[in-house]
Amino acid sequence: MITTEELPLAILFEQDETAWLEIMSHLAAAGRFAEMDHINLSEYLADMAKRDRREVASRLVTLLTHLLKWEHQPGHRSRSWEGTIVEQRRELRKLLESGTLHDHALAILAETYADARVQAAAETGLPRGTYPVECHWELESLLADDQEAAEATGNQQP
Repeated sequence: MITTEELPLAILFEQDETAWLEIMSHLAAAGRFAEMDHINLSEYLADMAKRDRREVASRLVTLLTHLLKWEHQPGHRSRSWEGTIVEQRRELRKLLESGTLHDHALAILAETYADARVQAAAETGLPRGTYPVECHWELESLLADDQEAAEATGNQQP
């Protein structure tokens, strides 16, 4: 039986990515940079950055979709919608602690809002024209946890 330590790193990357990551981490920590699988490491790191950007976009679309539904279907508001809004805000705040991802969120806000309009229309059956064409939320207000303020004023906004 061949162990992960006996496999060339490029093959290990294809067969067991987690084992490969552990070895890359060990080699980096030990300062053994010449032994690292630089080609796959570079690709992996670039893929991680893309994944983070996709996650920001996905969470923004989900948040905006639920806010549009909340705003335009007050009779259908549910704890589930509110829970989704709270969760997406919390997760986005964590992701956007990275200045790069924060800047990315600002850059894609209009695009993700357009996607959210399409999604909200599909989920509610309301015409897309029901929702404003331009996003009326600023990024910081989207991330704000305004539940306490809403409860204090009696407003039903999450």
